[in-house]
Amino acid sequence: MRRLFSGNEASAVLAGLLILVVACGAAAQEFSGREKLRAHSAEFRREVVKVTDGVWVAVGFSDANSVLIEGEGGSIVVDTTSDVEDARAVKAEFAKLSTTPVRAIILTHSHPDHTGGAGVFAGNDHPEILAHQLFVDRVPDVGRNGRDGGDQFGATLPEALFINAGTGLEFGRHPAATAYLAPTRTFSGDRLELTIAGVRLQLLHTPGETRENVSVWLPDRRVLLPGDDFYKSFPTLYAIRGARLRPIEQWIASLGLMVDLGADDLVPGHTRPVLGSANVRAALTSYRDGIKSVLDQTLEGMRKGERPDELVQHVALPPVLAGSPYLQEFYGTVAWSVRAIYAEYAGWFDGNPTKLFPLPERDRAARVVELAGGRQQVLSRARRALADKDFQWAAELTDAVLAIDEGNLDAKRLKAAALSELGERQISALARNFYLSAAQFLLRDLPAR
Repeated sequence: MRRLFSGNEASAVLAGLLILVVACGAAAQEFSGREKLRAHSAEFRREVVKVTDGVWVAVGFSDANSVLIEGEGGSIVVDTTSDVEDARAVKAEFAKLSTTPVRAIILTHSHPDHTGGAGVFAGNDHPEILAHQLFVDRVPDVGRNGRDGGDQFGATLPEALFINAGTGLEFGRHPAATAYLAPTRTFSGDRLELTIAGVRLQLLHTPGETRENVSVWLPDRRVLLPGDDFYKSFPTLYAIRGARLRPIEQWIASLGLMVDLGADDLVPGHTRPVLGSANVRAALTSYRDGIKSVLDQTLEGMRKGERPDELVQHVALPPVLAGSPYLQEFYGTVAWSVRAIYAEYAGWFDGNPTKLFPLPERDRAARVVELAGGRQQVLSRARRALADKDFQWAAELTDAVLAIDEGNLDAKRLKAAALSELGERQISALARNFYLSAAQFLLRDLPAR
């Protein structure tokens, strides 16, 4: 992963700043989001969980889960962790449960946290590597070329500031060697039925977080593995690292298909399994209904002529869903989803003709700063906003100065302080990590006062 930041000094400065920020006496409730995110880390405690006879899931060993399915004279592994080191740790645990050769590896989708350890699990067993054809045909995620995913995953944050990655303990913070293996067998269409080591399987094409996502259904054991179409957090319908809106209508349909299967147990690609048919149905139903509600509310507002800034003020999960433990905004957020849905369905233009050919940011900022009485006056107002805990306004004021004077040290310090305060109040790991990573970037080259 490409590194945007460097140096222990930046980490020390930012950590010191954050300690000062928190020590300045903010009430505990201001940080309730952060404390909920910390408690969420219990989802990733390291454990091999027995789901049912012959099915186990390794949670907390890597960025994503890995599943072992025991058959007759052979086993199946579903998803393979992020890297060689993590895969070896999981394989050692699985070896305590089964010594039979691995007959197949199923890759639910192409995200690297699910594919990086395939070679370790394959060993000398020469298993089939199964995936959907879209795994091979997928369009590269161009968003990563414009924005470093490490910002949302906190890849460069010091340990003192990092909590988790929302759906895993971490992503890319400690890069290690990978052992990716390409699929040797793919399928097109909606499903593939097969028997491996005496285990009946259905591989279901269930687009959601990715277009190639495959869910693994074990009809005889009533166990469903949904890949990344379900995890214990409001989903990332849009990733702030830069990506297209996920196929939201297909995601809703995929979840409906999963509900109809009537699984007894649900083993997601991240977070802990959901056990018991009633619990599974409730979890999947609330997940589907939550995503659908956000989509429906956004489209209804758009039909009324509302713009994104207006929509995010009122689109929210209904109370009955807002309290669901599976829809807390530890990863994705409703507001980001609303903006992405608008862009996907209506494009970038919000209907205000002033925005058809707007002034360049630098030109607009210069005029606003002049109107406000100059740079020092704007920075003075930013300091006041920071003192008044109006952190978003403080950040926006400093942006105006930095747009016309990108090297302004006072503006950088003020913006870093504002972003740090905003980050410390987030329940979303992605929001927290992005705020704090940006603050680190601003501070990395500043001279000591």
